[in-house]
Amino acid sequence: MDPLARLIQVLGRFPGVGEKTATRLAFFILRQGSEFARDLAQAVVEATEKVGYCRRCQNLTDIEVCMICADTRRDPNLLCVVEQVQDLRAIERSREYRGTYHVLHGAIAPLDGVGPDDIKVKELLARLSQENQEVQEVILATNPSVEGEATALYIQRLLSPMGFKVSRIASGLPMGSDIEYVDAATIAQALVGRRLL
Repeated sequence: MDPLARLIQVLGRFPGVGEKTATRLAFFILRQGSEFARDLAQAVVEATEKVGYCRRCQNLTDIEVCMICADTRRDPNLLCVVEQVQDLRAIERSREYRGTYHVLHGAIAPLDGVGPDDIKVKELLARLSQENQEVQEVILATNPSVEGEATALYIQRLLSPMGFKVSRIASGLPMGSDIEYVDAATIAQALVGRRLL
């Protein structure tokens, strides 16, 4: 296989990248020259070799304990459980949450062969048994999908007997949306999750 075709093939393995996008990326890389290609390759190799899991929260980091866990200004009473690191980053962008996190690295999906042992539930339980004097509330911030709901329910059933206050993030209508364009399931969730003013 010629080098250009191989580059396109490798780039096409990225999620959401089809042949057209892979081709566009390949030509972009070629136009940038060999110095850019070396920097890109070095960054990819360095990230794969140096980035691992935070020993407390399972966030991705290049140090033993991530910057969020090491931040003493964080509220140790709140623990937000998310499916992926991208979810943690999205919550951080809101600048509203000042507690700590636990990243599951997936959700329970029996049809895909993913059970509780395939995600970081054991690590969550071990952490809570060690830190149970600090953590008072566990916020389940899994996605509002079938898998996310199943994961939240599973974790809630494990944690409730342990004495933790377990809450679920609200779901419903997004800010700035028009009700007429929102799907029925989202409207139903918004009505069920309504709150008094």
